[in-house]
Amino acid sequence: MTDSTSVPNTDDAEALETLHRLRGSIDNIDAALMYILAERFRATKQVGRLKAEHGMPASDPAREEQQLARLRTLAIDADLDPEFAQKWFTFVVAEVIRHHVEAAEDR
Repeated sequence: MTDSTSVPNTDDAEALETLHRLRGSIDNIDAALMYILAERFRATKQVGRLKAEHGMPASDPAREEQQLARLRTLAIDADLDPEFAQKWFTFVVAEVIRHHVEAAEDR
């Protein structure tokens, strides 16, 4: 058992340095994801306005199924759990549809 006031050994210091470096990388990836998601939502909001202007439905189940299949394949190729990809996509699509409904209501 080590005393919490003791100086970390060299291995601990190296581990902490690696931990901080990895967390910095994760923080950068998270920031990039936020900007990418923001860009995606800007594009889908344009789609929502276009749909509203032309009386198209907010949801497009056929398109959603195609995208879901495509994303599941991409997830597998990227060594990511396709179930996670599906959950993420379902969450994002729900938000997109909400935006599309709002755009239609604003018309």
